[in-house]
Amino acid sequence: MSVKIRLKRFGTKKRPYYRVVVIDSKTPRDGKVLEEVGLYHPIEVEEKQFVVKEERIREWIEKGAQPTDTVKKLLNKKQFYLT
Repeated sequence: MSVKIRLKRFGTKKRPYYRVVVIDSKTPRDGKVLEEVGLYHPIEVEEKQFVVKEERIREWIEKGAQPTDTVKKLLNKKQFYLT
């Protein structure tokens, strides 16, 4: 099973927010998740836009989970450097 760290969309039309989730790569975008590890709310002020559980993300990456390009950009923006 390949595991991805990606975004799961919530909210209404034109007012989205996302949860950062660990999920099997073959599962649909809004399908069942293994774990929720953060939130991304693009409409909020800059400080509250992106909140993650950094230690849980590190553990999942050590286990082999791959973040998507969008999640990678968000993590790097928060100075969470992937090795």
